[in-house]
Amino acid sequence: MRKKADLPTKVCAACGRPFVWRKKWARDWEQVRYCSERCRRESKRPGRGAS
Repeated sequence: MRKKADLPTKVCAACGRPFVWRKKWARDWEQVRYCSERCRRESKRPGRGAS
């Protein structure tokens, strides 16, 4: 079994926090850009408060 420290990491494009590889992302890890569904949805929203 791998230790969490040995797994690959990335930085979320929306919030800037680091996140680690998950088994559900095994097939498309290269395309993963966001740490969560919430960050993915927030990045698609138009800018709030822009005048």
